[in-house]
Amino acid sequence: MSDRDLVLLETVKTHRSRLVAAMLFGEVDERRLVNDNRKRLVVSLVVAAVACAGCAGTSFVLSVLADQRAAQAERTSSSLVHQLDPGTTTWSALADPATRTTTEPR
Repeated sequence: MSDRDLVLLETVKTHRSRLVAAMLFGEVDERRLVNDNRKRLVVSLVVAAVACAGCAGTSFVLSVLADQRAAQAERTSSSLVHQLDPGTTTWSALADPATRTTTEPR
């Protein structure tokens, strides 16, 4: 078959499918509005769900990291208290090593 025949057959096939679709579902303008709006709604809901999940995930990760930092700081401060000299009992000694008072063992 020649190219002209193939083009003609494809054109007839396309026209028939469009006519069948128009008979079953109505005019093109009516069909496009419903389908396009439905697609837009679905896509909008998916984008909103992804954005919401992203925000919740970020919040969760930041919360876990803050808890880990707080636990690390607590472990560090408790280990510093155990490392203090026997005569040092105040927190100011932790802040400024020059003000530490030590008691010599007798």
